Amino acid sequence: MAKSNRNSSTNNAGGTVEVTTIPVADLEALIRRVEDAEDRRSIEAALMDPDDALPAELVERMIAGESPLRIFREHRGLTLQALADQAGVGKSHLSQIENGKKSGSIDIYAKLADILDVTIDDLV
Repeated sequence: MAKSNRNSSTNNAGGTVEVTTIPVADLEALIRRVEDAEDRRSIEAALMDPDDALPAELVERMIAGESPLRIFREHRGLTLQALADQAGVGKSHLSQIENGKKSGSIDIYAKLADILDVTIDDLV
């Protein structure tokens, strides 16, 4: 690691702020270490709550291009009719959204995400 330089400076509020400069390569290495630590915490959290994680079979279906809406619906044990009823939409309309024939509104996706206990991003 290269040597850093420390300096004191006065900020807009009249206080003294200590600043340092480091080489870009060292900054990038530090950022990678922080990101790696965040990733490890996320993985550990998922492993601590296996009920919240999707089984590998369902992840593989998503990777293959199957509708996340269908996958989460089935994972939660809901029929198309049951989910449509809870969301206040027609079964055929929900089927068209699930099959990619129609795009749902943000409001519908918000309702579906809430019912399925996922984020809107998980569904699209």
